Order: sequence, then C-alpha cells, then structure tokens
Amino acid sequence: MRLISWNVNGLRSVANKGFVDWFLKERPEFLCLQETKAWDEQLGEDVREIEGYELHISRPARKGYSGVATYSSIPALDTHFGFSPRFDDEGRVCITRFDRFTLLNVYFPNGKASEERLRYKMEFYQEFLEYCKELLDRGESLVVCGDVNTAHKEMDLARPKENSSISGFLPEEREWIDRFLDIGFIDSLRAFDDRPHQYTWWSMRSGARKRNVGWRIDYFLVSEDLRSNMVSAGIMADVMGSDHCPIYLDLSF
Repeated sequence: MRLISWNVNGLRSVANKGFVDWFLKERPEFLCLQETKAWDEQLGEDVREIEGYELHISRPARKGYSGVATYSSIPALDTHFGFSPRFDDEGRVCITRFDRFTLLNVYFPNGKASEERLRYKMEFYQEFLEYCKELLDRGESLVVCGDVNTAHKEMDLARPKENSSISGFLPEEREWIDRFLDIGFIDSLRAFDDRPHQYTWWSMRSGARKRNVGWRIDYFLVSEDLRSNMVSAGIMADVMGSDHCPIYLDLSF
C-alpha cells in the first residue's frame, strides 16, 4: 500500500492546478495533506467527494490558516483531531486508526515568525513526543507523516552553515528529531536512501527550486515494529503546485 504526504500550501489553490487529476492518477491508499487552509464546506465537491475515499479534514479555529486533511481508501476504525487541548485550535493533527497501524498526519508549527512562535513550536514538539511515546507504550504501531518544519542533518538542506541560527535548523530543533527517533521511530527515507541534496521544500524566491536550493522538512516517521513492512520511501520532486513536493512511503502487510 502507498501513503503520500504533501504540504499543499492551500488545498483550494492546488485544486486549481490539477490536484484531483494528479490524485486520481496516483491513487494511493492514503493521502495526507498539510496546510490545507480550508474547512470542508469551502472546498468544491470534486475535492470533497473523491470516489473510493473517505475524507477527514480538520477545522482550525482561524479560517484560511493551517489545517490538515487525510484521504483514506480504507475505512478508518476511529478518527480524531488533535492530541492536546493546548494545541488543537490550529487544526494541525489528524489521527486515523486502522487494523495494522495508526496514522498521524501532522502540520508542525513554524518557529520563524517570533520567539513566541519558536517556544510554541518547541512545546508542541515535546508534548507530541510524549503523546507518541504513550501510544508506543500501549503497543500501537505508528506512522507519523507531515511537514515537521525542521531539517534534521546538514545533508538535509542546501546551505546548512548560513541557516544554523535560523528556526528550521536550530540545534534544539534538530535534537528533538534525534530524541523522537530514539523513542522508537525510523526516518523512512534514510532507511532506503542516504544521498544528500534531496529536498521537499524550496523558497519561492530567486528560482530556488529550479536550482535545487532547498530543505528536507517533510517526513514519514515509522515505528520500529513496522521496519520489516517498509518496502520503499522517496520524494516526488517533480510534482508541482506548492512550495513543497509530496513524499511517499510503501508498506506491505
């Protein structure tokens, strides 16, 4: 089965750029979107009602901001949004449970705007880690995907030295990814491919994408118990429509 994750930077925007045709061509079992910037009633029927899929979409308190959506061709046993009342008003998390695993579609906060937002991001990180550890301790198999808004290692961005003091590549943000992996997760791409210069986000300025001056900030993080079920993982860098590109994970059961 194939899972795809994509920060679309506005679901209504990509809907006008061939999103539905692309989706119907790919036909993954699961499609997780971040930064949807829309409630369900703001979407056209062609986006809301895709044959063969359930749509689970968050409703952030602020319209036109944040938001996640999960399309699933397999009926979910349970769906809920958020993991902590403290953070749930921005609609950043959709959790869907299935027979084989629990899927967490997450749009992690960006810390660049201010010191306050960086604190918010780090607190979100810590509480999310604790939440996932609780799920692991209960024996759940987890797939966490989405825009983590941090590049993990120097190989994960084009200009690490220039960005070492910028949110998205701060030591404390990178260290959180280390700690998250240490509780029992695998960075799926790196399980199959350790090449540098593989990015999932590019600034919309100065032709950065054409020159491949980017960051890898989107991930599939898979619990260790699913290691043998991972078949492949990769980046779909040729898919346009957003400042991010999709990533994929193939699992076999």
